[in-house]
Amino acid sequence: MTRGTEQPAIVLVRPQMGENIGAAARAMWNFGLDRMRVVGPRDGWPNPKAVAMASGAGRLLDEAQHTDTLADALSDCHFVLATTARSRDLTKTVYEPREAMAEAARRIAAGQRVAVMFGPERAGLENEDVAQANAIVTVPVNPEFYSLNLAQCVLLMSYEWQRATADIAPKAEALAGTEFAEAHEVEHLARHYEQQLDEAGFFFPETKAEGMKVNLRNMWSRMPLTRADVQMLHGMMRQMVRWANKKAG
Repeated sequence: MTRGTEQPAIVLVRPQMGENIGAAARAMWNFGLDRMRVVGPRDGWPNPKAVAMASGAGRLLDEAQHTDTLADALSDCHFVLATTARSRDLTKTVYEPREAMAEAARRIAAGQRVAVMFGPERAGLENEDVAQANAIVTVPVNPEFYSLNLAQCVLLMSYEWQRATADIAPKAEALAGTEFAEAHEVEHLARHYEQQLDEAGFFFPETKAEGMKVNLRNMWSRMPLTRADVQMLHGMMRQMVRWANKKAG
């Protein structure tokens, strides 16, 4: 059975019903997953309806990490998968569930931390949420009825995780003395560039500014950045700002 860091974190983003959180916990534990993270639940946390529905998997709720923001929930992750049934105007690698969890297993075997995030029951993840993921998982469902219950979706991905980890060989990465960047480091880099580009008047016209910022965040999350990459990109921007200020003076 997979435990500790040798499994993906299951991230429930703004879940609405306690019963679905509890049912998701049961689905996870059916397949040996016990790392739940809950982001901004509508009805607060802890949730007694979730506890009642968990029925034998209550420990997962007791140990679940609760955060107010998605960025906090993903801050220690190297690779994030976003589950969605809707097409998105974002450039991302799209996996079906089996290959997605096989990729998760390969990355975890190589020492990375992986998260799989699920959106709220009513409409799923927003583009701003998906932009923080490295890739998308889409389930091939009936196009005339593509809505999956939250716990059903968690169950499907948990099942594919168990199948994927039956026989996965470790994969080594040649990182030349560095490590893959964690999500909070990429987030800091994204804010740095967004701030400097904003001051330079890049986000124009104003009506398109928010969409441009989402696309920029999406670009950063698609890149398999190392910590050395992040440090170099920070340095590049700082040097460009210094040069511009010196030239203006």
